Amino acid sequence: MKRWCLSASVHLSFLISLSGCLSVIAVSSVWAGEKPEQQDVERRQITSAKTQQETGSRIPQINEIESSRTDTRMLVQSPAPTNAPEQQGLIEVTQVQAIPSRTGVEIILQTTQGEKLQVTNRSAENNFIADIPNAQLRLPSGDAFTFRSENPIEGISEITVTNLDANTIRVSIAGKTGLPTVELFDGDEGLILALTPAAIATQPQPEQPTSETPPTQEQPAAQQDEPIELVVTGERDEYRVPEASVGTRTDTPLRDIPQSIQVVPRQILREQRATRLGDALRNVTGVNSTRGSGDRADSFTIRGFEIFTGNVLNNGLPDRTLTETRDLYNVERVEVLKGPASVLYGLGNPGGTVNIVTKQPQATPFYEVEATVGSYSLYRGAIDFTGPLNDQKTLLYRLNLAYQNAGSYIDFINNRSFFIAPAISAALSKNTTLTFEGEYSNRTIDSRSVVVLPAVGTVLPGPDGRRIPRNRTVYEPEGDTQIETTRLGYRLEHRFSPNWSLRNDFRVTFERNFDNNQSFFLGLDADGRTANRSTYNSESDSNIYNLTTDISGRFSTGSIEHQLLFGVNMSRFDNFNNFGIDLALLSPLDIYNPAYRQPIVGRIDAVYEDGSRLTDTLGIYIQDQIKFAENFKLLLGGRFDLFTQTNRNSLSNTTDIQAGDAFTPRVGIVYQPIPPISLYASYSESFNPTDGRAADGSLFQPERGTQYEVGIKTELNERISTTLSLYNLTRSNLLTPDPNDARFSIQTGEQRSQGIEFDITGEVLPGWKIFAGYAYTDAEILEDNTYTSGNRLTNVPEHSFNIWTTYEISSGDLRGLGFGLGLFYIGDRVGDLDNSFDVPSYLRTDASIFYRRDRLRVALNVKNLFDTDYFVSVTNRDFALRGDPLTLSGTVSWEF
Repeated sequence: MKRWCLSASVHLSFLISLSGCLSVIAVSSVWAGEKPEQQDVERRQITSAKTQQETGSRIPQINEIESSRTDTRMLVQSPAPTNAPEQQGLIEVTQVQAIPSRTGVEIILQTTQGEKLQVTNRSAENNFIADIPNAQLRLPSGDAFTFRSENPIEGISEITVTNLDANTIRVSIAGKTGLPTVELFDGDEGLILALTPAAIATQPQPEQPTSETPPTQEQPAAQQDEPIELVVTGERDEYRVPEASVGTRTDTPLRDIPQSIQVVPRQILREQRATRLGDALRNVTGVNSTRGSGDRADSFTIRGFEIFTGNVLNNGLPDRTLTETRDLYNVERVEVLKGPASVLYGLGNPGGTVNIVTKQPQATPFYEVEATVGSYSLYRGAIDFTGPLNDQKTLLYRLNLAYQNAGSYIDFINNRSFFIAPAISAALSKNTTLTFEGEYSNRTIDSRSVVVLPAVGTVLPGPDGRRIPRNRTVYEPEGDTQIETTRLGYRLEHRFSPNWSLRNDFRVTFERNFDNNQSFFLGLDADGRTANRSTYNSESDSNIYNLTTDISGRFSTGSIEHQLLFGVNMSRFDNFNNFGIDLALLSPLDIYNPAYRQPIVGRIDAVYEDGSRLTDTLGIYIQDQIKFAENFKLLLGGRFDLFTQTNRNSLSNTTDIQAGDAFTPRVGIVYQPIPPISLYASYSESFNPTDGRAADGSLFQPERGTQYEVGIKTELNERISTTLSLYNLTRSNLLTPDPNDARFSIQTGEQRSQGIEFDITGEVLPGWKIFAGYAYTDAEILEDNTYTSGNRLTNVPEHSFNIWTTYEISSGDLRGLGFGLGLFYIGDRVGDLDNSFDVPSYLRTDASIFYRRDRLRVALNVKNLFDTDYFVSVTNRDFALRGDPLTLSGTVSWEF
């Protein structure tokens, strides 16, 4: 009965969401057909010190200004606040454009309904600064939260538009030789800032001839008006990202979220030449990879607990692909929420959640071609194209494509991958946007994708103290793995008013995996050199469906402000797995003197695993971000989930159906004694369904996670952000052997992780940037019927730190030349849950040198500069994964 109710709820919720989606599209189509009103431009004049206005003075209309535009252009030398009519609610700036003019550049801040913005400006040396209160920069989903243009025209070194805080936008314009001239205009699309460099503004205007006789000679080309070439990019060119959506499903400033969050921006991914998720997450404090570079899938520990695909999101939707290592070329940033997140995303492990945010279509044309060559026959090419498809710029596209062919330092391994990600965004009206996104990847790995070695001979000494060579493998040269993944989805965003909006997301993922003639390591004999192996074929299919609808809005109850989020999420995970087809035993291999391609010892007429799993979930959640005062905020949230799991075993011809529910809350407070400092505390929970039944036939309860966290966040001079957090995270309801019947399990297992983390990111000095952190993690077993209480968990170092820092020369003949240095330290770890041996610590050093000038970028990257022999993951005596040795890569990219 419970299963039927859940199925009916899923179908009903799907119909409601679908009908809502179609209704919004229909209404938007009608709105889109309306004729736009004729643009009526108001003009605001920024005055000099001689004509200062008081705060709140009215901005003159264009017909009230008698002087010409040239006459009224004045140099801004002191604050001259100007105010538009008072607006109700927070105004959102949804697009920023920089358009060349005859004398400079016009910056357009586009609002959703052409609302008038308040402006308070000031100057500091050569910098013009305008603060816009009661407004937020909310560029299209996936874009950076800062608009930045470097050296757009002669005389202007930089234009930046960013969120100063939760209620203020800051526009900064830096002149090279003097303070630029700026005029403000109000238009239907929003606010326009017309700027002129100091050199042009102060240049005397030539007298015009009184005669109307046309000149007899042609003007020289240099004296005629020429088009200004303007290079503008929406890509964030900084390390410090002030906002992230993973923490609240809204673009909330990190300083207002009572939980630790780190964001790895696109610039770091580019500087490090990161191509897979593991490359990005090594920059995140408290995260440790548990897979090697040759693996088919990414796996990590966050705060001591392993996360797999269930804790990975793609643009806010769960992405439970089992075997794929995705390409990062179409990724804008990677957000990491540390600790439980079931209140927003449903089932998952308690360590943390990773949200991959992809690049989105842009209104400004941008084209990039990139080529990379490197060690072990690495060849890689990629393109990134985006821009409008019509003159009105209501239809935008983006296309990312990458191909890679690479060998390995391990014998017999070669990796070929193809990746393409198209996206189209349509503005159905000025309040409604519909975006379609797709991804397709095809990857082939020769030989074995997971290169496992025994701990004896690698971490531990082998016979006579020998060590297994780095390039050695226990697998046969024949065999390959093929992984094909397709993602298709849409995102509908509609704004009912400046304060209320709807977002509807749907995505379907198809994953196919084939293992052909694969080898499998069964273990090492007592002699420490003979590896036992098997061979098999296998196939698996996964179909994943996700539908989420959010309604969010801002309102007030008296003096208390609220940002409310209500959502419904439905998902289906349908997996078929046939493992062990043509299972056979291979000849044993002497790992120190291997002889491959030996005859098969014998075949096993059995299939190891043949079955399917179907998981349906329905989740309803609500969240309220309450602001009692500017410096005191409360976060409340709760989610209720219904789930069913149907496991079918084709070998035994049995089917087991499990159904359950879970409620997960979250509560947190933020207190800001002064604006740059946030003190916070929070409590959060997670859940994850558990397979199987107890000896009495009863269903197991979901695994639970609970976390208490306190911390402090700082923002220093809007350049450097830091987070110091202390947490206590417990994982309970874990399965452990039943002492009364070894064939069954009981749920008395419990583990705990507690620790301290410190992160720092930003620009220390002009051109010098840093992204660093330190983590102390104490992860141990509290209760278990197999292992001793107090034993440490595997793959969790007590001490770890990471630092990536770059310096780029910003002036002179060497402008654009930069250097990067990375240090990644992982302390001692235990090799198994018995704590019978240790895995040594290591320090890996990376370096880079790069040069960028205009549209050209050239980079040389060195990973593991000192060729350190280290181990990424060790979980027992038969599972050790080595890290990559010294590798080099060179990259050239061209923007046009």
